[in-house]
This record gives sequence, structure tokens and C-alpha cells, in this order.
Amino acid sequence: MNLTAVTDEGEVMTRHVADSLAVLPPLERAYRGDLGGMRLVDVGSGAGLPGLILAVARPSWKFTLLESMQKRCLFLEHAVEVMGLSNVDVVCDRAENVGQSPDFREAFDVAVARAVAELKVLAEYCLPLVRIDGLFIAAKGHNPHEEIKNAKSAVHKLGASMLEICDVESMGPHGQRTAVVYIKECITPKKYPRHPGTPKMQSLKKFIFA
Repeated sequence: MNLTAVTDEGEVMTRHVADSLAVLPPLERAYRGDLGGMRLVDVGSGAGLPGLILAVARPSWKFTLLESMQKRCLFLEHAVEVMGLSNVDVVCDRAENVGQSPDFREAFDVAVARAVAELKVLAEYCLPLVRIDGLFIAAKGHNPHEEIKNAKSAVHKLGASMLEICDVESMGPHGQRTAVVYIKECITPKKYPRHPGTPKMQSLKKFIFA
């Protein structure tokens, strides 16, 4: 279905599977609750990275794979069925819509995202979904410090603060990876997330006119 440019099986294992599993150590170290039965949402799941991989690795956790593109959702639903995963739900919608839904808003222990958007946009997608004392973890490249700096004000408005920046072990070919871990400290203001497309567009405008 052309979901990723990587087609070689060995490269998939190192570049995507191992890279997804690298999120687990900082997640489990930072989480303050009982790890059993954790509710985790993968925002912008795409081909199921990292959510589908984590669901296999942690069968006692409950996973929601959030993806806005119908083609990708069809793949995720097929993969869940073929793999016989009973701990995964696929939600086909935009994060801006789901974040305002009473069924999902502040309903998750952890939100993770990998290769979706810059950090301040990603925070608006993810933090409205996370309960107080829950975590938002962004999988980033080797040097996300400028993104982190630019996202600081947005993260604070959304009710969170940075807990730690972790270098993660990965067998992938792109060198050091980073997990940026935030903790949700208070309720996200009702206005967030804004209407679909607004977080990304506002960020783009600031970049163009800066």
C-alpha cells in the first residue's frame, strides 16, 4: 500500500521496528502509575509506528491508533486482524476532532507520536488526549533542541512541562535518536486543540513571516 519508502525486510526491522521499540525504556521509566493495563494513543500512527509495534511488545496495554487517512486506517485494521491483536483499536479521524471528543479527551495515560509534525504542533495534537499526570512522548531525531525551545510556551499553555530528554538506543541507520518526555500537570484549556488544520497553519505562518 506504499505506506513507507522502506521495503527491505531487514531495513524495516532496524529503521522502523527497532526504532519504535526504543520508545519503551524512557516511557516505562518516566511513567508514575501502574504499567499494567496502560491506555496509550499513537497519534498519526501511519503504518502503525510505533503503536502497532508496541502493542505486540506489551499485550497487557490498551492501544488506540489514531490516523486521519482512510488508506492507512484500512491497513491498520487489516494488520490488527491478521495479527490477532485484541488490545488495539483503530480510530480514523483527525487529532483536532478526537481531542475535542468527550470519549477521548484526557482519556489516555500516554500519547506517543513519531515523525508526525514539529513539536509545538504535535503537542497540540497530543496533550488534550492525555490525563493529568500522564505522559506525552515525542520520538525525535538526534538534535531536537531548537524544536523543544520553540514548543515551550505552547506546551505550558496546554498544561504540561518537560520531564526529560532521553537519548534512546536504536539499531537504525540514522544515529542517535531522542525521546522528549512531557508530563501533563493540569487540564488543557477547552479551546485546544483548535479546528482541523489550524495548529499546523498557525505554525507555518509564524515561520513564513518571522
